[in-house]
Amino acid sequence: MKDVAKACGVSIATVSKALNGYSDIGKGKREEIRKVADELGYLPNSSARALKTKRTYNLGILFVDDLTFVNCNMPARQSYYEHCRYRGLEGIVVACIDFYTPEVQELMQGSLPVVTIDHVFDGHTCVVSDNVQGMRELVRYIYGRGHRKIAYIHGLDSSTTKGRLNGYHKMLSDYGVKVPDAYIKKAAYRDTEETKRLTGQLLDLSDPPTCILCPDDFSALGCMNAIRERGLRIPEDISVAGYDGITISQLMEPKLTTIRQDTGKIGQIAAQELIHMIEQPKTTLAKTITVPGELLEGSSVKRL
Repeated sequence: MKDVAKACGVSIATVSKALNGYSDIGKGKREEIRKVADELGYLPNSSARALKTKRTYNLGILFVDDLTFVNCNMPARQSYYEHCRYRGLEGIVVACIDFYTPEVQELMQGSLPVVTIDHVFDGHTCVVSDNVQGMRELVRYIYGRGHRKIAYIHGLDSSTTKGRLNGYHKMLSDYGVKVPDAYIKKAAYRDTEETKRLTGQLLDLSDPPTCILCPDDFSALGCMNAIRERGLRIPEDISVAGYDGITISQLMEPKLTTIRQDTGKIGQIAAQELIHMIEQPKTTLAKTITVPGELLEGSSVKRL
């Protein structure tokens, strides 16, 4: 900044005001200073700015039990909450993790603003996919293709799982379809091996299902492998459906019937809510925001 000030014949304070958009610097002088700053390769020092403003404008994301800013320089034995404070984060988005571990509980109960994705946590704003309606639409489509024996390998206990299970049971109940207990299995999300094993159990039933719903699109790979290893075809011999709408689901053969979650919209809203919470804490109330998904028909569900 001293070099820019010297080149422009102004004070360092004037350079600072010009680069930070203060209105008491004329437009012409402001543009001149910015032009010289660019020519000299000036970049603001974020650490110095944070010391002066007491703001870092840094947000963190805790995703699949890892913080996006964690690296080899992370001090040893720091909890998630301690590391957030160490990094000077102003808020955190938390998604796709085990919310019941002590370390995550500490973060959720700390003083930092937090927005969660796909998990409703008391006292925090949450952005969720409409899991109830999404599963209802998926079951409605499968039922409309003539299926009445629809099994469901659902994920482990969470608000996401509860919503999808509710949609599954409610839709089949509305249609008057009774679901045998043997048709309901449980596997962790994205666990292809466990989903494969449970698919084998469903196929071994004396009255097997004609369609299997998987916890998610990735775990559906395990289901499809189990079916093919038995010499069966999808969907000619048995139908399969997933949930999430990940890219690979529409590249596999056959294309997977699934619900695509609007992850871009979910992330955008989560960021907006977190920023609002930081900038205007007195006008922010905890709420749950639901984002609808979209049915992708694919070609993995046969018409009976």
